[in-house]
Parts: sequence; C-alpha cells; structure tokens
Amino acid sequence: MGLLFKIARSEEEMEQIHKLNYRTFVEEIPQHPKSDTERRVDPFHAENTYLICLKNKQLIGMIAVRDKRPFSIDKKIGPVEDHLPFQAHLLCEIRLLAVDAKNRNGRVFLGLSQLLANYCIKQGYDAAVISGTTRQTKLYTQLGFTVFHDPVGTEEAQFHPMYITRDTFEKQVSSRIGISSRRFIPGPIMVADDVTKALMSPPISHRSKAFLTLFNSVKEKLLRLTKAANCQLLLGSGTLANEVIAMQLKKLSNGVIFINGEFGKRLQGHAIRAGLSFESYEIPWGTSFTLKEIKEVIQKHNPEWIWFTHCETSTGVLNSLADMREACTEKDIKICLDAISSIGASPVNLSNIYLASGVSGKALGSYSGLSIVFHQHYIKKDETIPSYLDLGGYIENDGVPFTHSSNLISALHQALEIYEEDQPFERIVRQYLYIREFLESHGIPVLSKLEHSCPAIMTIPFPSKIPSTFIGEDMEMNGYLLHYESAYLKNNNWVQISPISNIEEKETQRMLSQFKELVTYYQS
Repeated sequence: MGLLFKIARSEEEMEQIHKLNYRTFVEEIPQHPKSDTERRVDPFHAENTYLICLKNKQLIGMIAVRDKRPFSIDKKIGPVEDHLPFQAHLLCEIRLLAVDAKNRNGRVFLGLSQLLANYCIKQGYDAAVISGTTRQTKLYTQLGFTVFHDPVGTEEAQFHPMYITRDTFEKQVSSRIGISSRRFIPGPIMVADDVTKALMSPPISHRSKAFLTLFNSVKEKLLRLTKAANCQLLLGSGTLANEVIAMQLKKLSNGVIFINGEFGKRLQGHAIRAGLSFESYEIPWGTSFTLKEIKEVIQKHNPEWIWFTHCETSTGVLNSLADMREACTEKDIKICLDAISSIGASPVNLSNIYLASGVSGKALGSYSGLSIVFHQHYIKKDETIPSYLDLGGYIENDGVPFTHSSNLISALHQALEIYEEDQPFERIVRQYLYIREFLESHGIPVLSKLEHSCPAIMTIPFPSKIPSTFIGEDMEMNGYLLHYESAYLKNNNWVQISPISNIEEKETQRMLSQFKELVTYYQS
C-alpha cells in the first residue's frame, strides 16, 4: 500500500495533523466548534508526540502521546489516579487517534498500534489512559483497554475514560498485533532460547567443583575458538578487560596506540588514566592502516608494545592483524588487541598476541557481564595493582579470585556450543554482504571500504539534511532496532546495522525496505 509509519517532526507534517484533527474531531465527531480555517491545533500540541501514517507523503492516520500533567482526562474527572485500580509509576495519555475516512482499513490501524506500542515501551510507560469514543468502545476493549469511569463529553460526542497496563498489553495484545523488536545492533543481540535457559539455571557456588568444571570448559572453548594460549574470565564489561590490559602495559616501556575510531580513542583514554608511556598515531575515521605506515610509525617510535582495535566498532573497519603481525615481528614488538567486536563474528587468531580483550555479549551470542583477557604468557600477582585489575591475581587463583556468576558462565558455555558444532561466520558474512549490496544498490553508502570491513557491523553516514536520530527512532518505532544512540554516532550523523543476530532473511528484507523508504522520504 506504500504506507510509511513514523514520528511526526516537520512543519508540513504538523500542518497535515491540524487538518486531520479538524476533519475528525470537528466535522465527523462534533467535539469542537467549526472554524473557517478548517484546521484545529490541539491545546496540548507542543507537548504531544505524534505517531503518524503517510501514504504518498499525505497524512492518513495519527495518534498522539504525552506524559505531562494535567492530562485532558484529569480536567474532566479529576486526577486519574483517584479512579484507577492500580498505582502507575510512569503514566501517559493517548489522544487524537484518527484515520482519514477514505483510508480506514486494518493495515493503517495495525501499523499505528504497533508504532504506539513500540513508542510506549521505549519510553518505559507502565500504563496509559485514553478517552475512547463510545462509537468504538468494542475496538478499544479488543486492544486491551478497560473502562474505568462513566462516559464524559457531550451528548453528540461521548468518550469512555479507559486504561491499559503494560502487563495487560504484554499478556493479551502484543502477540496479536505482532510486536517484536528485531535487533540489528552489535549488542545486546537477540539471544538464543537455549542460552537464556542456561542463564536461568539455579546458581551454584563459585567454589564448587561443578562450577570449576564448567568454568574451565568455557575457557577451553574460548581458546579453541581464538587459538590463544590462555584466558581469564572477569565479571565486568569490555572496559574492565581493557583496564586490566592497561595495568599490564604499565610494567613495560614506551608504546604506540593506533587510532582510527571511537574505540581506538578509548584505548588512548585507558592509557592516559593508567599513566602509560606512549605515542598515538591517528588516521581519519573510516580508513584503515596500511602496512607501510605501520612500519613507518614503528621505525619512528621504536615501541615495546602497540595497542589497537581489531574491529573498530564505531566505523566498521577491520584493521589488519596480519599487517600488524608482520610489522611487529621484525622488531619483536608486543601486540595488544581490543578484539571485543571481532571475536565470534569472524575468525580471529590470537596466537602470539601479547594481550587481547573480549566479552561474553556481542557476536558470541551470550549475555553481557563477562569480560575476557587473552594472554600468551604467565603473569605473576602484582601487589601494586588494584586487586580487581591484577591479571596475575586471577592466574594464581585458578581464574576465580573473587565471587563469580555461575549463571553468566552457564549462558556463555551454551552460546559457545555453536562454535563447536557449526561456526556461524559464513552466515554473518552472507547477511552482511546482502545488507551492504542492498544499501549500495539504492544509493545508500557504507562508510568503510568492503576490503577493510568487519562483517560484524556497518556504518552508514548521512548528509546533514537527514538527521541520523530520525532514521534510528523511526526504525525503532517500526520494530527494527538499529545502532544510533551512542554519542559518537550522533556527533557524526551515523547509523549502524549489525548482522550478528540470527534473523530470518524475510525480516532482514522488511527491515531494509523500511530503511530505504525512510531515507527516500527524508531525502525528498
């Protein structure tokens, strides 16, 4: 039908909203007096968020949401809380549901319902109230709304105050109207059911033999996957793993940090906080290091170590580990690697890598909460390092010097099974290429060159006339979660798509179609 569902933002969209408001709530439902302008500006217009449906750029449906008090219902019956049979922590009011008379069909109404549900879930509302016209009481009850007060309004235009709770919506309505969030983000990804089941298993003591058996099995799986010599599992995010690496580099002399994106800059931040002796070499974001320049930097600074990101998540560039190895082997330089986004997404060989960081989430497909430090050498405990950051302390205590989570270990153990049986690298690459080819064939560029790209994620730069947050928000309202909210993405006007979640091709096609339609709309 060529329908586009989105959040209203432009002056043109707002003008069409005022006209549909008039046609519906003045001419059709005589709730307000007529005017020569044939437009009605809602008294709460400045506070409303309008969710709309467009057909050939023409507004054919809308619904408004607001959470600032007083609500319009408050003015009719007093504070709604005095009449509700529950206590709401974050309540919103839904208003102005209207569909143009010539376009009233199930698809428009369903799309607006999905848009509304996704918006309310994102905002964290636990309940909503609405003044539902008595002409459509049956429709509202089918959507899960419950009448909580006698009708209000005039004889010609009566409305039932109604409510719906998030719990009711999730149990009775969400599956019926097809609400789901398909995640095309680098994390948290869509976790497999068997991994969730493992996470929910009864916890066991981190000092028990059962835990140590499971714990060591996870480490063995990780070492087989990465070809690393050793690894330690820590409770924390990837930042913790990189802080631990920084503490080890503090024992060495000068180094070089290679930077070509946000996460290279973060390594620089770790190094500064740790007081490391180092130089930085930075190139434009979205480009990759050449072997020639790596050798030139090494020749100039003669470092004992280098540190860089393998997959630079902010841009989608996959920096060449082979080139780094070749340049460093000649000088016997220690290589340190942020491999957080590449492990699990593409083959990574960490043999002879001095130190590398990873996490349980992202492409490995488990829940966030565990960080991993890979190392090739034995490290002694160091009393000068804070105990939680002392890698040697983990090694000397069989990897478990502190309380650990058997639930997170169980989940990661289950997630790693796929790498034992059928490595998903080919699927990720296939889906990455499919998405990239679709985008480029429709004139939507990808930031990184294909030959220097990691299949875990792609970055799409937008011209200033197309705000990246508009695309990201509208896609999320349509049930497709892209990566757009990080500060570095907003600052650069970028949106990212990741293919690491195992999503059916039909859903990927629908996502891309929606993405293209939105980009086309904002370009025009």
